[in-house]
Amino acid sequence: MVAMVSILIFAGALALSIGVIVATVAPQWRRIVRMMDGHVEPAFTPLAHIASVERRIAVRRWASGSTPSPAQPSRAAA
Repeated sequence: MVAMVSILIFAGALALSIGVIVATVAPQWRRIVRMMDGHVEPAFTPLAHIASVERRIAVRRWASGSTPSPAQPSRAAA
């Protein structure tokens, strides 16, 4: 009886672990196969993208020629 319970517990743990592996690998299987074939993905560089976007925004602001108007001083109540 104890052996049967032990077998069922280990079989359940095995099934659960296989299910978790399948659930994590299944969405990425195409990417994994491409990498195994030798296709290297480009490096993910979010900071370089942000820097280029900020330069583009700065150039657009400079080219538009508009400057922000200075804030009007608040008048104190007399």
